[in-house]
Amino acid sequence: MSVQGSQTPPQPTLAVVLSACRGALIGIGAISFFTNLLMLTGPLFMLQIYDRVLTSRSVPTLVALLVLVAGLFAFMGVLELIRSRLLVRVGLRIDRILNGPVFDAILKGGRCTASRTSDTQTLRDLDQLRQFVSGPGPLAIFDMPWAPIYFAVIFMFHWWLGMVAVIGAAILLVLSLLNEFTSKRPLAEASAKTAKSFALAEAGRRNSEVLRAMGMADAYHDRWAVQRQGALGSHTQASDVAGTITAVTKVTRLFLQSLMLATGAYLALQQIVTPGIMIAASIILSRALAPIEQAVGNWRAFISARQGAKRIKAALETLPENDTRMALPEPKGKLSVSRLYAAPPGITEPVLKAINFKIEPGDALGVIGPSASGKSTLARALVGVWPALKGAVRLNRAALDQWDAKQLGRNIGYLPQDVELFDGTVEENIGRFDPDRDPEAIVAAAQKAGVHDLILHLSDGYQTQIGEGGAVLSAGQRQRVALARALYGDPVFVVLDEPNSNLDSDGECALTEAILILREEGCAVVVMAHRPSAIAAVNLLLVLRDGRQVGFGPKDEVLREHVQGAADATGRGNVRKIRRRSA
Repeated sequence: MSVQGSQTPPQPTLAVVLSACRGALIGIGAISFFTNLLMLTGPLFMLQIYDRVLTSRSVPTLVALLVLVAGLFAFMGVLELIRSRLLVRVGLRIDRILNGPVFDAILKGGRCTASRTSDTQTLRDLDQLRQFVSGPGPLAIFDMPWAPIYFAVIFMFHWWLGMVAVIGAAILLVLSLLNEFTSKRPLAEASAKTAKSFALAEAGRRNSEVLRAMGMADAYHDRWAVQRQGALGSHTQASDVAGTITAVTKVTRLFLQSLMLATGAYLALQQIVTPGIMIAASIILSRALAPIEQAVGNWRAFISARQGAKRIKAALETLPENDTRMALPEPKGKLSVSRLYAAPPGITEPVLKAINFKIEPGDALGVIGPSASGKSTLARALVGVWPALKGAVRLNRAALDQWDAKQLGRNIGYLPQDVELFDGTVEENIGRFDPDRDPEAIVAAAQKAGVHDLILHLSDGYQTQIGEGGAVLSAGQRQRVALARALYGDPVFVVLDEPNSNLDSDGECALTEAILILREEGCAVVVMAHRPSAIAAVNLLLVLRDGRQVGFGPKDEVLREHVQGAADATGRGNVRKIRRRSA
């Protein structure tokens, strides 16, 4: 017996990701120190030109200074290139570490909600975060801590000049804080409304046939347009605020530079400083304030990236820290459900209440009941996609959450009520996109589902590209291919949710034959039935009404004892039809 669990690493948090990039970030910080020191090259060169070269009229001094400055600028350019490339690599590493867990979180969100519309906002957030990290915004953040170097140099020139620099920096910092407080709310609203408009557009694309066929396209367009206009309005408000503060910041910085020149000119007139110091102080002040102005200009991107990081963090928190499970002995088709309470995730009121039953290998259980009685909820709970509120579903006496996810998945077949195939070949879909899929097992599953001949009549047989959602196939063909996918790999437990909803008479016969074959192989089968023909091959029956179990046992006994009672309200003809077609 294997006791080795699948070695799934803990899901990374943003703190873990930043820790993984710590070396690169430290390197960028060190390079920033030297690049900011080298930024003094221009002002000091200007100072030497005014105070040394012009007064001495020495051409050799000018040439020597020019060569020295050229070398320093070349070195600074190399450091800037390295720093920029390091930031790009940091963004790529963040993406590489997070894209897998983010995608897993999207899949978890899709299977843990009643909605079929998947939310890919977190992937867009990850793209936005990577683009921000690779852009100019972080450079301003790395440069800002070195501004005191410039202020210290200006103070060395004269304390009046230093005070102008410090006061100017304080004013710009206040403007940046004002930008934060005034643009945070409209940007958050714009982001939320944009996400909703994308969700509406995706839902409309998925259901475009319904919208066009029933004349709903214009009404749905108007609904989407309202959401889109709301998002654009919030974006406009945020952009206006940010643009106003950016303009004020730019004008303030230019005025401060002029004020520095005026202060230096006054001190030069008083012969307290030289004209070279006046010019150099103005240039150094411009460099000292540049990171602050750049940060204000990139504030929208910073806030958007920060909000995206929060959503990514929230998405990652939905994943287990460590999904490692010890591999258990390969299961048999022995299923037990004890005091099961279940509901769609996020809903505290149970849809299913106190469900109890057991089935053995070779049993096939039909689940019947009126609409909204909880059949699909039970199907999802049995395969573990909707966790139980209370009680347990056990396979081979082990609760579903005790199984390694991959091992459990190999042994479960599931045909949902809403069939969804994926863009790829028929072979890939039946083989569950397993890179090591077995062609013989694929053909065996198709034959067991009675769809092998149908596949051979497709344009390219098993290599037929079925398109997104299986668009190339009819509804009945999609359902039969999905049944073959459920049977791939000889699962020991199969759940079929209304498997004949799109089948013709030939398809229903193939379904009945497939259930009989599964029973002969010792597989446990659960069939959620709305049409009577779906339970023709079952030997057990479970009756649900208002989420409660009102009958369970051999099919004939349950039909006689429980379904007969429902005939008084729904008509005895339906009961006779169920009995006749399920015999």
